[in-house]
Amino acid sequence: MASEISFAGIFAISATAACFAEFCTLPLDTAKVRLQLQKRGEDAGVSKYRGLLGTVATIAKEEGLLALWKGIIPGLHRQCIYGGLRIGLYEPVKAFFVGSYYVGDVSLFSKVFAALVTGAIAIAVANPTDLVKVRLQAEGRAGTPRRYNGALDAYCTIVKQEGLVALWTGIVPNIARNAIINAAELASYDHLKEIIVKLPGFTDSVLTHLLAGLGAGFFAVSIGSPVDVVKSRMMGDSVYKNTFDCFFRTLKYEGSLAFYKGFLPNFFRLGSWNVIMFLTLEQVKKFFR
Repeated sequence: MASEISFAGIFAISATAACFAEFCTLPLDTAKVRLQLQKRGEDAGVSKYRGLLGTVATIAKEEGLLALWKGIIPGLHRQCIYGGLRIGLYEPVKAFFVGSYYVGDVSLFSKVFAALVTGAIAIAVANPTDLVKVRLQAEGRAGTPRRYNGALDAYCTIVKQEGLVALWTGIVPNIARNAIINAAELASYDHLKEIIVKLPGFTDSVLTHLLAGLGAGFFAVSIGSPVDVVKSRMMGDSVYKNTFDCFFRTLKYEGSLAFYKGFLPNFFRLGSWNVIMFLTLEQVKKFFR
């Protein structure tokens, strides 16, 4: 993923690609959040949401098609900040760890460590946008009254009623989640791309970007799902005292499989998100070069 483009250029390109991918895949993310927030025994033992397509269909039927894009404004805010920073900082941080004059393939460990650092930095800045996005996506499920009239009202209401620090609710699981997923996405994409282009018949092409993007999405969901569930519940529900309380209560009352709720929509979401984002990113970078 080396580039001669400046940091500002990579930030702008990455933010644009991330926003485009966000808009295309947000319905899957909304379905994922609803599945993660759904607790065992809800609605008298009957689960309201069942599977990816069932959840999408239920939301569209009961709340309207546009409800699938709830949280799109803070979602775009998030991708502008988080997407731009995590990808824009990745190459400089990786170069810092291996040395500016290093020649040859960078180790997988260095790629993972660089992505962990950039993911943590980026989401620490972007956490308020993530919180508002999850709050808006959570509205409309059973027993949840509407509290906000759009993204700007959500930011203002949260600060007014809960304080400025409340915008960083769930920051610990969010940093854990995004650092891990960023490492799984960027490091695996970077590494898989290097491996694929060395295979006979493959070049730095759209097919290579497609395969590497799918692989990055799979690794990201497999590794990051447990912290993703805790993050969504911490942000979408106020019944938990802290991150550990959320983790242990979920484990106690719902079992370990609860940490993989929404795995399928999450995979389709992150898989398609990575494919769209990396394809867009690579093509725009080639254009500007």
